Amino acid sequence: MKRKRISAPRPVPESLIADTVVPEKLLEEAKRAIESDRLRKMVLCSVCKSECAPNSAEGLCWVCRRLKLSAWRDSDSQMPAQE
Repeated sequence: MKRKRISAPRPVPESLIADTVVPEKLLEEAKRAIESDRLRKMVLCSVCKSECAPNSAEGLCWVCRRLKLSAWRDSDSQMPAQE
């Protein structure tokens, strides 16, 4: 089996390097955007005091949120008692 020859890397002209550098202003904005995601305050569940689910508007963790949805589903499926 023949192996391919690996050619030596070609030097990149300096004119191309200068054009591909990201401006400092754009880098700073990107760093600030990432930091705001990392520094998000941990919100506690209002029922069990564990970490809140990121998409919960009620302030519930994913377990309590799931239990709430299940309870709603169960209460909707019960037929009202006729008098």
